[in-house]
Amino acid sequence: MRLIHWAQVAAVVAAWVTSGMTGIAHEYVGYCAGALVLMRLVWGGIGNRYARFTQFLKPVPAALDYLSLVIRSKAPRYIGHNPLGGWMAVALLSCVSLLVLTGWAMGTDLLWGYEWPVRVHVAIAWAMVGMIALHIFGVIFTSWQHRENLAGAMIFGNKAAPEPGDVD
Repeated sequence: MRLIHWAQVAAVVAAWVTSGMTGIAHEYVGYCAGALVLMRLVWGGIGNRYARFTQFLKPVPAALDYLSLVIRSKAPRYIGHNPLGGWMAVALLSCVSLLVLTGWAMGTDLLWGYEWPVRVHVAIAWAMVGMIALHIFGVIFTSWQHRENLAGAMIFGNKAAPEPGDVD
């Protein structure tokens, strides 16, 4: 799971870096990002407990309730994704998927040369930049609020054991 996450980070950075270049590098990076999304979707169905979408995707009202608790500094610590983090994962995976789809579509005979698919592709890319900023802020804030290093856990796989009041 962690390998897929960091490979996706690398693919998104590489896509951004190659976005203005001529040649096929940007296209290949996009297809790699798409393959990583597919791997994540499969792992979200068959992976370990905390990787499964069924474990961390909560109904929208539950995510809004969690946001209310975060604002009041009363949010419980989650061992896996918290409800907002779960929805952010879905939003980011959706953005990458839409970028792959629109990037591929721009090269088809049907849409070749039209400007609107390019504009949609770029708009999605900028929306994703905003979501990435929110994601990073959420990780930093949650790390601070619960006194744990979530980024370190995503790199090394070590997270403190559940304590009373934590959500497993």
